[in-house]
Amino acid sequence: MSGTTSENPTDADLLSAARNGEVAAVGALLERHRAGMCAVALGVLGTVPDMEDAVQDASLIALRHIGEVRQPESVGAWLRAVVRNVCRSRLRSAAPTTPVPDLSVLAVEATGPEEIVDRHATGDWVWRAVGELSPTLRMAVMLRHFSPRTPSYEEMAALCGVPVGTVRSRLSEARRKLVEAMTATSDSVHDNALALSRASAQDAAETLAAAEQGRFAELTADRWTPDAGYYAGRQRLGDRDFLIRGMAGDLEAGVHQRFVSAVTSRDITIWEMDLLNPPDSPDHCPPAVAWLMTNRNGRMRELRLFHAPAA
Repeated sequence: MSGTTSENPTDADLLSAARNGEVAAVGALLERHRAGMCAVALGVLGTVPDMEDAVQDASLIALRHIGEVRQPESVGAWLRAVVRNVCRSRLRSAAPTTPVPDLSVLAVEATGPEEIVDRHATGDWVWRAVGELSPTLRMAVMLRHFSPRTPSYEEMAALCGVPVGTVRSRLSEARRKLVEAMTATSDSVHDNALALSRASAQDAAETLAAAEQGRFAELTADRWTPDAGYYAGRQRLGDRDFLIRGMAGDLEAGVHQRFVSAVTSRDITIWEMDLLNPPDSPDHCPPAVAWLMTNRNGRMRELRLFHAPAA
């Protein structure tokens, strides 16, 4: 690692290197503390397969958030706390939501999501690895680990049109392949994931503005494929005209959408929106919606909607 001069770098050295974009430093931290992470998971869950799944989940959380740790001496404790929360979430429910690390044991910088992504250069490394997955595995891992309003396993099954068991097996395979891909690409040059997400956010803003201005049909003709449609699971429920009428109907009812965030890969994009209901009908729609889109050659081809409580 170019930024660590010591042959035996401390956690502080590795954390500093990770913040500077040295992805190998993140891998080194995870490997250094893997034994402790496994011990926590095995102690809580009791079986090796469950332990391995929990540690993989925790590793993905760490890859996204390790740059937020302010006290280098607490990295090991933070990683074990992440594992413990993952395990507890698995025990609490058969369909847990994505666990959030318990950060009470250490100080965390009070920054917004965009600021975190801006300074956490390992994001490109993670997204390069996500891009190596098959479309079905990529959709599963993006919904589960990268969408702010994470659906349950049952909701993911409904969105994708597969049994819950298939969702679980896809996630397990995706996590395993993701770790392998990140290991294999740790020294290569990666796409600018932040730039892709910002471009997608701009696309979302332009889409909503076009709808408000009565230009939604014009925009979708340009940015969606001719055979674009609305899906529930594997079932096609309507074509582009159906979606245009649906958007117009919402606006006529006084329901507006406010963009929240975007995550995107080569062929899958998730837009998070708040739904703003009219004052005289505050419960007309759920408070939030996610647009799950499958893209072809840069144009939207399949749209699925996931309604969830506001984050």
